[in-house]
Order: sequence, then structure tokens, then C-alpha cells
Amino acid sequence: MFLSITTTGTPDRPATDLGYLLHKHPEKAQAFSTSYGKAHVLYPEARPERCTAALMLEVDAVALVRKGKGKGRGGAPDAALAQYVNDRPYAASSLLAVALSGVFSSAMRGVCTARPERATQPLPLRIEVPALPARGGPALVRRLFEPLGWTVVVEPVALDPQFPEWGDSRYVRLELESATLTLAEALRHLYVLLPVLDDAKHYWVSDDEVDKLLRAGEGWLPEHPEQKLITSRYLSRRWSLTRQAMERLELVRLAESDDSEVEEIDNAVEAETEEEARPTPLAVQRRDAIIAALQASGAARVLDLGCGQGQLVQALLKDVRFTEIVGVDVSMRALTIASRRLKLDRMGERQASRVKLVQGSLAYTDKRLAGYDAAVLSEVIEHLDLPRLPALEYAVFGAARPRTVLVTTPNVEYNVRWESLPAGHVRHGDHRFEWTREEFRAWAGAVAERHGYDVEFVPVGPDDPEVGPPTQMAVFVIRTEKEAKAA
Repeated sequence: MFLSITTTGTPDRPATDLGYLLHKHPEKAQAFSTSYGKAHVLYPEARPERCTAALMLEVDAVALVRKGKGKGRGGAPDAALAQYVNDRPYAASSLLAVALSGVFSSAMRGVCTARPERATQPLPLRIEVPALPARGGPALVRRLFEPLGWTVVVEPVALDPQFPEWGDSRYVRLELESATLTLAEALRHLYVLLPVLDDAKHYWVSDDEVDKLLRAGEGWLPEHPEQKLITSRYLSRRWSLTRQAMERLELVRLAESDDSEVEEIDNAVEAETEEEARPTPLAVQRRDAIIAALQASGAARVLDLGCGQGQLVQALLKDVRFTEIVGVDVSMRALTIASRRLKLDRMGERQASRVKLVQGSLAYTDKRLAGYDAAVLSEVIEHLDLPRLPALEYAVFGAARPRTVLVTTPNVEYNVRWESLPAGHVRHGDHRFEWTREEFRAWAGAVAERHGYDVEFVPVGPDDPEVGPPTQMAVFVIRTEKEAKAA
């Protein structure tokens, strides 16, 4: 990884004062050991009119894996190789940010006993980062740096210059220029925003990261238009820490606000905090998405295949447009719990006529399942061994053939966003697999083609621009005979 800081000077304020501010002599190349390799500081040029300091970080991939013990980005399902073969040695990230704070700690605090007046004065600064992961693209880079007084030049890096049709990679080359910031301010901006753009950290984010963020963000983060995004990404999307940091930032802003605004802001913060304190569970969002899709399909007779303990059946019963609801599960214990949940023994005759619970295996064809408007497989397929999926596919799409089929399953790419999920683990101990968006689309597309359905995909839950939604849903709609012939 590489980063350079350049400044220009005048006869009375030579550019080589940068060496005093950084506490690193321009005539010496220095090396510093870190937990993950070695950081080097050198000066490619050091003249009174122009001076450049460069920080180069050599990352030891083996030390990184041993230190991280599988945490961070190395915990993907293919972690065995990904831990060692990745962009960490080359692209600016939290590793470089930590090196900045370690090697230039005094400069970040604005401390310089040799030139104290220079430490408090704005400098003409130019910062270059040749390779920077930018999850959000050049537009996000500008949204983060421009409000802080930087002139931003950001160039996407092509996936392969030999094959321009492949498009751009997620990396950019970044140049920042400013004449209104002190060196300490510039370093603090980089310390926070490098890992924010990478949207990953190489270490476990704990409570003390909130204090680090607030110290580095003092004077600029409370008023930044992208404050929420910065806070969330810096804290690795740990909701509890993000909320804590946002509340403390709001207190800072309130302390600086005009007294006439305090009551209005306080009320707004209280309302927002109360709303955030009770986020809608993903299971509820998933049921809402399924019900909305069923309503849009016009279905009246619905199968809940793999109904479990009957949560979806219970929700469907509340909507009178669903005239017949059949819950199917292989587990008699789950069906017994569902019966208790629905209070079938105390249900009125009219309501009871709308619902039925039956035992059955989705790996076998079942004549009882034919002729329904819609079928739902909600978080079911991932509980089957992959070799048994073709049997389920035929039983549902080949034999039962409802007009509409809804299939939801976890998106494994989103697992990195769960703060409580150990790296490399699936979400439930009984999951035989969890698919990426591409894998799920490939399976669903092949199923639709084999059985005469069209399929569309709907995100369920927050649709992260980088890793997608936590749940992915496929909506299959059977083709008419005329459409099938045309296809």
C-alpha cells in the first residue's frame, strides 16, 4: 500500500517543515514494525519549494491471517485461499489507516514542539493514493471528501486495460488537494475515510472504536452530510455501536446549536432514536414481502410448503382474500406447534374452513398439492442437501404446478453485515448451503426454463449496494400455453 503527502513552500516557510510536522527527518528512510508487516517512511523529494513524504506499508499476509484468526473479509466461504490471496497488500484500507495513526500519531494530534505555529496553520496539501477500494464508486469518494474542503480527482481503475469491455474495477486512483486544512485535519480525514470507502476492517470492531471515531471526527464529522454512512461503515455496520456514536455526535451538534433550535432538534432526535430502537425484524419484513407478492399475483388458494410453526399461515389468515391456506411440513412436532399457535381447536367454523395443516415431504410428489394458485417456499431450500433439490423442484414445479411460486433464501454475501455471526458461518446450524445472488439466480433461472415459468427477483430487507439484501426472493409465474409455445 502506498500514500504520499506533498506540500509546497516559500523562503520564509519552507516545504521541508513537513518533516517537523510529521516528526520524520527528510534525509532518513525509516521503517516501523506493525502487527501485520512493516511501514516505511521516505521522502522522494525534499526541497524548500516542494516536499513529499511517502508512507509504504508492506503487509505480511501470513501474519495478517494469524492475527485476525479468520475475522474480517477473510471469513468468506472460500476463506481457505481468500485469507492469503486478496487485495490487502496493495489497496488502501484499515491497515493503512492504522499505520497512519501509528507512524504519524503526533502529527494527527497536531503536536509539533519544533514548529508549533506551523502545526496550526493550513498548508497547501496534495495527497495521492494510487489504489483505493471504493465501494460506492467515484461518486461516493467525492461525497465524502468534497464537503471537507478537498478538491477531488478520482479515476476508476480498469479491470484489465487489455480488455476495456470488462469495465472498471471497484478500485480508484485518488488525488486530493487543499490549501485550507492543517496537516492534522488531513490525516484525521484519511484515518476515518480510508476504511469507510473500503467498507471493511481487518480487526474486530469493539466499543472503543466509537471513541476513536469521535476523536478523529472532531470538528468535521458532526456536520458532514454523509455522517450516518461514515459512522455505520467505520463501525463495521454494528448497529448498537452506530446508534451510540450517532447519539453522541448529535449531542456535540446540539451543544454547538443555537438555543432556539435545541428543543426542536431534541424532539426529532428522540423520535428517530425511538424508531431505530425497534427495527423491523427480518422475519417480519420477509413475511410482508411474501404477502405483498401473493396479493399482487391475485392468488386465493395458497400452499405454505415447509410451513414450520405456522407464522406465515397465521399472517395469511388475517387477509380475507386468501380463501384457502394449506400448511405443509414434514415435522409433526412443528405442525403441532402451528396448530396451537393458530388455536385451531378454538377457531370459528368459518375461519377453520380456510386453513388446513398436513404432513408431507417436499421430496415426493403429492396429489393433494395440485391445483393451487400459489405456493411459498420460505427459507426452505437451504435446509435440503443439494442432491435432493431436483426432487423438490419436480414435486413443486413439475407435479403441483401452482400458477405462482415464491422462493426465499438467505443471501450469503450479506453475512458479513451481521455483527453477531462468526466469519465463515452460515446463519443456521441446519443450513446445508447458502447461495450468493448469482448462484440463486442461476438455479432459479434453470428451474423456470425447465418447467415453463418466468422468474423475477425481489430484494427483501435493506438492499446493500455492495452485498445486496439479507434475503433474496424469486417470484415464478407459470407461462400460459400460448406463451410457452412462443418461448
